[in-house]
Amino acid sequence: MTEPGTTIASEADLSANALHEPRRLTETGVAARVAEIVERTILPMGYRLVRVRVNGNNGCTVQIMAERPDGTMTVDDCEEISKAISPVLDVDDPVGRAYHLEISSPGIDRPLVRASDFQRWAGHEARIEMTLIVAGRRKFRGILLGAEGSKARIRRIDAQLGEATDVELKIDEMSEAHLTLTDALVTESLRRAKVASKALAAQIEAEDEAELDATNVPQPKKPHKSKTR
Repeated sequence: MTEPGTTIASEADLSANALHEPRRLTETGVAARVAEIVERTILPMGYRLVRVRVNGNNGCTVQIMAERPDGTMTVDDCEEISKAISPVLDVDDPVGRAYHLEISSPGIDRPLVRASDFQRWAGHEARIEMTLIVAGRRKFRGILLGAEGSKARIRRIDAQLGEATDVELKIDEMSEAHLTLTDALVTESLRRAKVASKALAAQIEAEDEAELDATNVPQPKKPHKSKTR
C-alpha cells in the first residue's frame, strides 16, 4: 500500500528517456574509470549502468550492475554484456592488474542511483547515507515518497522525538542509497518481473510475425506472353 502523499510516475513516463538518464550517484577512483568504459560500451546495446564496485575478493573483483531501461536483466543479458566489455576492459586496462569480472542485475534491494529510481520505487523502504550532515545526521531510513527535481522525499521511520518525519534530501549529496529488503518489495519486484516478461514475449511474437509476413509477400506475376503463329 502506498503511503499518503506519495508521488508515483507511470511506467510509460519513467521509461520514455530512461536509457539516457544520467546517474546521480557515481563512483570514484578505479571504479569510476571502469564505469566510464562500461557505460559507453553498453549504452548503444540498450543497457544502462547501475553501479561498479572494485574490491579485494579473490585477489581483485570488478562487480558491474546493469539493467534494461524497464529495470529487467536476464542471465542472457549478463552474458551479452560480459562478452562486449571484457575485450574493451582488456585493452584500456583501467584496473591495472588481474581481476575477476562479475556482471549482475541490481537485485531486489537495489541501489538507487537515478532520480527515476526514487520515483519508480516510491512507497517502499530505503536506507540513505549522505556525504554531508543534514538535520543533524548523515544516515536516514524511511519510506520513499518520490522525487522532485534533484531532491528525493522520504518519510522517516527512524525519526527521534522532535525531529521532522518528512524530509527532502539532495540526490547529488548522497553517498549511498538502496532499497531495504521487505516482503512488500519482494512481492512488487516479482509482479514487475512478470509484467516485463509478458511484454518481452509479446514483442518477440510481434517481431516474428512481422518477419514471417515479410517472407510471405506475394511476388508480382510476370506478364504472360502469347505466342503467334
